[in-house]
Amino acid sequence: MKVLYIGGTGTISSSCVAESVRQGQDVHVLNRGRTSGRRPLPDGVTTITADVQDPESVRQALAGTAFDSVVNFLSYGAKDAEAVVDLLDGNIGQYVHISSASIYHKPVRQWPVTESTTRRNPFLAYARDKIAAEDVLHRAYEERDFPVTVVRPSHTYDDANPPLPGDWTAWDRVARGDDLVVPGDGTSLWTLTHARDFAVGLVGLIGNWQAVGEDFHITSDEALTWDEIYDIIARTSGGKPRLLHLSSEFLPKIAPDWFWSDLIVGDLAHSAVFDNSKIKRFVPAFRPTITWSEGARRLHAWRAAHTEQTRPDPATDAVLARLVEGHRLAAAAITPLAP
Repeated sequence: MKVLYIGGTGTISSSCVAESVRQGQDVHVLNRGRTSGRRPLPDGVTTITADVQDPESVRQALAGTAFDSVVNFLSYGAKDAEAVVDLLDGNIGQYVHISSASIYHKPVRQWPVTESTTRRNPFLAYARDKIAAEDVLHRAYEERDFPVTVVRPSHTYDDANPPLPGDWTAWDRVARGDDLVVPGDGTSLWTLTHARDFAVGLVGLIGNWQAVGEDFHITSDEALTWDEIYDIIARTSGGKPRLLHLSSEFLPKIAPDWFWSDLIVGDLAHSAVFDNSKIKRFVPAFRPTITWSEGARRLHAWRAAHTEQTRPDPATDAVLARLVEGHRLAAAAITPLAP
């Protein structure tokens, strides 16, 4: 099985590349050639250098090549999807498009979320772009027999990247016992998936021709409240969390330029519990085993071994401190009801 990954060195894709290699696939990776030191490519991977923002460079880099499957982690909107269809149509057995579980209806109507749940997210531009890309690919499958498989990751992390708004800076605040704002009341349910578990599901779809024309999400079976997520970090680090709660809608007002503000309002603030029965039918080997308690231990160990790469970012710490101050101002503005 000859497979091309577009991307291949990110939080999710690097684990998928490693799993493909482990399963004996002939793995090629196309990206700009700026491989992160955090996630070096495994031995035996063939690299192809091109910039996906320059379609002509991709076309030239792939000229004369042929792959059984192409897995694209770097397609975000309708324009990207149209370019891929034009490039690969008629020359590929399967195209695996990495979408996002953020596309599912917000606010959540019912649990668990299945692949047939309505796609609608008016709060998050990223999700709307992913829906538009899916629409292009679904149409290409229906009208041109383009062999697409759509995969929707939810909140996925690896040992080098904690799944927290604020990344290692937020982890550090919890570990040192400093105040940290949790959007909402901390009781909404959330699903965190380790990239190694996700990779088993995704690689099981590569070359699985019954998966062509199908959509899948691939997530953990575990759902925790946000307070539980932070509590596990604190216990792993040997401390106690100091959590403050603030309505999610305040975040874009307090930190309008922070990457996570819109993502929280449009996704993380909404409970997410997934039904994984479809991916388990198509890929019987997929049985997620890394719980958040185990994932937190792995992250804690990685942090201890890579202190330079996990230092708090001053700018992010300032944003998180500003949210704490916003919580205090909001609390002070509430007039207690008379007894």
